[in-house]
Amino acid sequence: MTDVKIPEDVANAFVPHNITEPILGSGAGPLVGKTFAVKDLYHIAGRKLSNGNPDYYAWVEPKTKTSVAVQQLLDAGADIVGITICDEFFYSLSGANAHYGTPSNLRAPGRMPGGSSSGSAAAMSAEMCDFTLGSDTGGSVRIPASFCGLYGIRPTHGRVDLANAHPMAPSFDTAGWFTNEAELFRTIGPVLLDGNATAGTPARMLVLTDAFARATPAVKQALEAVLAAAADVLPKGEPVAVAGDDTLDVWWDAFRVIQASEVKQTNLPWVEEHKANLGPGIRERFAMAATITAEETRIANAVRDRVRERLLGLATPGTILCLPTAPVIAPPLDAGAEDLEFFRANTMALTCISGHSGLPQITIPAAEVDGCPIGLSFIGWPGGDEALLDLAVALQPFCTR
Repeated sequence: MTDVKIPEDVANAFVPHNITEPILGSGAGPLVGKTFAVKDLYHIAGRKLSNGNPDYYAWVEPKTKTSVAVQQLLDAGADIVGITICDEFFYSLSGANAHYGTPSNLRAPGRMPGGSSSGSAAAMSAEMCDFTLGSDTGGSVRIPASFCGLYGIRPTHGRVDLANAHPMAPSFDTAGWFTNEAELFRTIGPVLLDGNATAGTPARMLVLTDAFARATPAVKQALEAVLAAAADVLPKGEPVAVAGDDTLDVWWDAFRVIQASEVKQTNLPWVEEHKANLGPGIRERFAMAATITAEETRIANAVRDRVRERLLGLATPGTILCLPTAPVIAPPLDAGAEDLEFFRANTMALTCISGHSGLPQITIPAAEVDGCPIGLSFIGWPGGDEALLDLAVALQPFCTR
């Protein structure tokens, strides 16, 4: 017998087709006694998934294999207690879902949870389980973590196995996880990360001035205060414009094009063939993806090559890059379409830095502005994920959690 139970869904975090009984882990390992919830893009043997869209759920057959990352967590002893809502086909950062409803951000009531891993973040804001599994293509772990006051990670691209997980834009797709506590955040790392770590201790910190310039004055001031308070833990900050001779707008536009060109291959064919009912914003993005040309993609890939060269020159082992996770606090739930598109573009100008480069990035629950959480981010060197997780633990005394 087990006393593990499905928690009450006080944050509308779980899909309507949620599990009715826990999926129990191995009973042994570093995560024994911990419960977690899984974003609805990871395969679980014997179950269907929706990718945030009920038409897809009605069409798809039950899966025959469990995602590698999910199985690793089960093998480490953790128990699954929920399947979480996400933005449709992961193509948004707001966290809204026109079909299943928007999960509630209990740490910023009346405001968005952030997406696309919205249900996973909302479940953590409600403390419904110990940790949650999300995914991050263009910010889908980092932004909800910032808005909901959580620890979150986008690992080095490729270090967490995405076998048997539904793709969006494979050259950007990563797994990622959320916690409320720094120690557990770090404990999960060795369970999911492959052996391709690059050792190092942060000895140099570059503060990305063009990224901080994107933040609202209140966010910028609050995050700078955290950096000042943690000065004895962090290397001395050195200002640098990360985009160099480019601009972050150029980087973001290239990311948008490459992401759309890959969505055109992964999810657009199914959406068009099955005439899927898509919610507002998602519908328009799929329509945009359909128009992306090979020439646009070629030009965007040339920008990505420049970004990678620039970032790999900056993020050498022992060097971390510091930036706001998001430039704003969570937008209100009733924000208009124009405001949301501005939020999306301005935010992805920051999130595309790790996306293009494939570098690991953590966000920590650093402070609050107007009663709403805001995250502070650190980007590391390739394979420097473990060093970033250690840094999160070292910085925990200076965080809101």
